[in-house]
Amino acid sequence: MKKAPISLIHPTGNPNSREAALALAEANLLHEIITSIAYIPNPGFKRLPAFVTQELERRTWIPPQNVNLRTHPWMEILRVGLMRTGIHKRFGIPNQRLTDWIYLSLDRHVAQSHLKGLRAVYAYEDGAACAFEAAKQAGILCLYDLPIMFYRMSREIQAEEAERFPELAPSLQAAKEPQWKLERKEKEVQLADRIFVASSVTQRSLLAFGVDAAKISVIPYGAPLEYFHPKPKSDSCFRAIYVGRLEPRKGIHYLLEAWNSLKLPNAELWLVGINEYPPGWLDRYAGSFRYIPSVPHTALNDYYSAADVLVFPSLVEGFGLVLLEAMACGIPIITTPNTAGPDLITDSTEGFIVPIRNVEILQEKLEWCYSHRSELALMGKAARQKAEQLTWQLYRQNLRSMVYSLTK
Repeated sequence: MKKAPISLIHPTGNPNSREAALALAEANLLHEIITSIAYIPNPGFKRLPAFVTQELERRTWIPPQNVNLRTHPWMEILRVGLMRTGIHKRFGIPNQRLTDWIYLSLDRHVAQSHLKGLRAVYAYEDGAACAFEAAKQAGILCLYDLPIMFYRMSREIQAEEAERFPELAPSLQAAKEPQWKLERKEKEVQLADRIFVASSVTQRSLLAFGVDAAKISVIPYGAPLEYFHPKPKSDSCFRAIYVGRLEPRKGIHYLLEAWNSLKLPNAELWLVGINEYPPGWLDRYAGSFRYIPSVPHTALNDYYSAADVLVFPSLVEGFGLVLLEAMACGIPIITTPNTAGPDLITDSTEGFIVPIRNVEILQEKLEWCYSHRSELALMGKAARQKAEQLTWQLYRQNLRSMVYSLTK
């Protein structure tokens, strides 16, 4: 019998939500997981078209023993179908609107049908307002997971970026989110009894706008040590790599400016991920970097291992799991204070922390890495050692202890 039954809701599933569910299950607190699509591997599905099996495998979520897994797939199936066919664009519906639709519909369903008998509900940004409102009326504890900086700070930074680069404004999503969505975010934070964040920058973004510090718990995510590990580099070319969505809030344009100014011989910059800059915007840097569209997560180890340093110059972030992936591969990192970098590394030991938007300092650190390969390799070893300390097991231990203390 569970002492304090909790339901965890995440509309699409991701590594941190799966680990949070496991943490609650390990504390014998988890009643059920509620999501849209969750795939439990089945050999029979191998007969399906490759794009279907790939999508399913990406949604793999095997529930802990004796935990219910409730799926509500049809709206998400429709969203994926619209995204793949592009039909929604004919009606002027942006991609993000479809995702908002999924979060809102599942949140409403949970509020109506999944709260009976609970001690607490654990939900995520943009998917909690309705459930929390109903939970409060029923005396149910509201636990909120905010994986990225609070929208007010994010919006300020992205609005500033839109002023600097007006042509990038269409790709700066937070600067133009609808009022109803912002009001939902505000409501979620107000109703939450405890807010779990993965980095100090997310904590700062809440404190800056008056959220009570006592409501916030910082628990960093874990390194995927079982999937990522060091491999020998096969050539002498100096290689910097960025992994993640290519979009303005990630600061890629500052990285490209810094890289172009250096003109290093026998050196390459790799950008790995889906390009979400305005069409043609990156063409001005053609020839200065190698673009690699999104690759299977299982293949990323080889890309990290081909590099000497990961550069993650994000302006707006919550954590950035790619930082720990690279560190697990023995690759040092260059990142900004607006990621989880300050929570993961000591500056100049496992990598460097550089100010956002500062092309000159970013250029300086890249040039140092290029000119100090032996020292950089030692940084990589230190990065791996730090990653070995920052495990998912530690994340789960900290989360279940905190939640247990709140629900006892």
